[in-house]
Amino acid sequence: MKDIINKLAIGAEINGSGDQVTGGKGKILTDNVTLIINAVIGVLGLVCVVVMIIGGISYMTSSGDAAKVKKGKDTILYGLIGLVVCVLAFALVNWVIGSILA
Repeated sequence: MKDIINKLAIGAEINGSGDQVTGGKGKILTDNVTLIINAVIGVLGLVCVVVMIIGGISYMTSSGDAAKVKKGKDTILYGLIGLVVCVLAFALVNWVIGSILA
């Protein structure tokens, strides 16, 4: 199954016994896809941190106004949830690429 996925997804050549003959082009493509996905997830993680900082600033400058306090806390919570999703996506993508395409 792994050989078929490699042949279809990354263009690796497979001989009759199922062994990969050339892995140069396929390995480069897999590495590039992994690099691009990790970069995108990293940028999204950075955005989540910025959202949490903005929420913290909003919370600190609320001057006791209940609506602004709630908005600041919610913004921090949403940023934290986004960061957790980014970390889980990073782990899942790398596991899938490592176990199926590598």
